[in-house]
Amino acid sequence: MQNETNSTAHNQDEIAKLEADIREAIAHGGDVKETVRQLTLKAMHAKSLDPESLGRIAAAVMQGAHDGAQQKLQLASEQTHTAQAQISNAVSGLDTAFAQFAEASKLALEEAAGKAQQFSREELTKTRADLEALEDLFLDVVKRTASAAEGVIADTLNDLLAHAIRNGTAIGAQLQDTLATFSHQIGSVGHAQFEAGLQLTQATADLLHKIATGVLTGISEQTSKSGSQK
Repeated sequence: MQNETNSTAHNQDEIAKLEADIREAIAHGGDVKETVRQLTLKAMHAKSLDPESLGRIAAAVMQGAHDGAQQKLQLASEQTHTAQAQISNAVSGLDTAFAQFAEASKLALEEAAGKAQQFSREELTKTRADLEALEDLFLDVVKRTASAAEGVIADTLNDLLAHAIRNGTAIGAQLQDTLATFSHQIGSVGHAQFEAGLQLTQATADLLHKIATGVLTGISEQTSKSGSQK
């Protein structure tokens, strides 16, 4: 019981730190999109990759972005345009990070297949279901943040949400490829259970770490470019 309490407190501390880091990134300016992307991927690597954890990460990112932008607006009214741009970049950074999570899941499958390994049908099916809900999770967090915001920040977030729904997200674009790969792998596994020697979530987390640290620059650049075209 004590271990569970300590673990919960540790997770809360990590989420609070993520929120504070995002808030500071907005306050300092610079490449907000890239900073948000890296901080989000780092948080994903440190936590389990279930929808609940991803939701907490996304909520912390958006709360930090909201608070940082609000702080700018309180300091000076002429910061309105800057605050709007940084909110937009923060949302784009989160979108890109989630898209890279989806791509890392796909790459984990492909790497395992290349080594003649397979994950269990049960894990593949569960992960596919989680991924199918990923874009909705992202949009819901943006929507909830917009509903709780006021003034310029609320207007900006609502505009971004409408644009994402109308034109799609980097997450949605990546999921088309990722989900197709999952469906193929599930079909090839059949009803049997195979021991892969590793867990899909761990393999994905390891790849996310490589993306965040720049080891897998191809994925980072390609998905970031896709997100910037939205």
